[in-house]
Amino acid sequence: MKIGLFTDTFYPEINGVATSCLNLERELTRRGHEVHVFAPKCKGWEDNRRDHIHYIASTPFLALKDRNFAFPTPITSWEAEKLDFDVVHTNSEFIMGHFGRHVAHSNGCALVHTYHTVWEDYTYYITHGLADDTARRLTRKYSQWWCDHFDRVITPTAKTLDLLRSYGVQAPIDIIPSGMDIARFAPERHSAEERAAARTECGVKPGERVLLNIGRIAKEKNLEQILRVFPMLHRVCPDVRFVLIGEGPQSEHLEKLAQELGVSEFVTLAGPKPWEKIDRYYAMGDVFVSASRSETQGLTYIEAMASGLCVCAVNDACLDGVIEDGVNGILSGERDEELLSVLVRAFSDEGHTIAEHAAQYAAPYSMENFAARVEECYIKAVEESRKG
Repeated sequence: MKIGLFTDTFYPEINGVATSCLNLERELTRRGHEVHVFAPKCKGWEDNRRDHIHYIASTPFLALKDRNFAFPTPITSWEAEKLDFDVVHTNSEFIMGHFGRHVAHSNGCALVHTYHTVWEDYTYYITHGLADDTARRLTRKYSQWWCDHFDRVITPTAKTLDLLRSYGVQAPIDIIPSGMDIARFAPERHSAEERAAARTECGVKPGERVLLNIGRIAKEKNLEQILRVFPMLHRVCPDVRFVLIGEGPQSEHLEKLAQELGVSEFVTLAGPKPWEKIDRYYAMGDVFVSASRSETQGLTYIEAMASGLCVCAVNDACLDGVIEDGVNGILSGERDEELLSVLVRAFSDEGHTIAEHAAQYAAPYSMENFAARVEECYIKAVEESRKG
């Protein structure tokens, strides 16, 4: 098949959507398909130029300054249309999504969409707290309208499927968790020297254990709660350092909060790291933590498990079937004291035992399984498109 992937974010950006699209492009290509990616230009895009990766002129979005929005031109549209796709797969509800729909309609081809992001959790970037309930209602209505324009919709989890059905979405929906290169994160791939070098780079001192978070530094990730709990954890486990890897609008705020809490000496905001080396930074950790309730799947949980870390997370529907409490991770309630208890468990013998077996639970989320299921979705979408 000839497939067009349209996305608002792609490698070398590091986030769940960009990683999902990159892994899908690589694996579908390996399976013999011709895959073209259309994405906004971003920092470092020049080093990733390939014939089938089409970066489009863009500008930073005012509300999300670490994200770029593309501006497709008539020439770009003509170049995309002449590729004559069998399937267009959009991964955006905004500019690149509309661009993908336009190309699909011009080609008369099947149209598939992945709903990656629960946008009602992000309206505060626009409203800043004013009329946010109205903005959330409009976002839900827009999501329903958008998804019902596709032959098939993909969601990473049952949580997202249920959410879209509650919005009133009628389109056929397939639950397909995003895949990843499991072998790349295998703990045995990283030597003690490599792990030590990554720890030194991130300010970890000899003898310290690492509480790790990798991802976007933003309000919806609820990193404030982890930081609030960290001073109490540090009193119980004084050899633990909290390392955050990533970038985002809350970086400066979290640095100030660490100072106010008196733990800045034991907290490292290490900034973003190259995606192609991110497995090295997982390897330096001891415990991975997330308090986010805004995930549709949360690839970082699976990457952490594949890396042999004990994963601690605030319980959420997106983790159903992914993390089993006390088996391949530890789940917390929403209160600070519950999160503290979970983190103390993670740095005990219980957490060490969980970490020893964590990698095996990441196996079902391989790129091969992911691409095979998406391929099946495409075939169904092509059949339905021809009927319609």
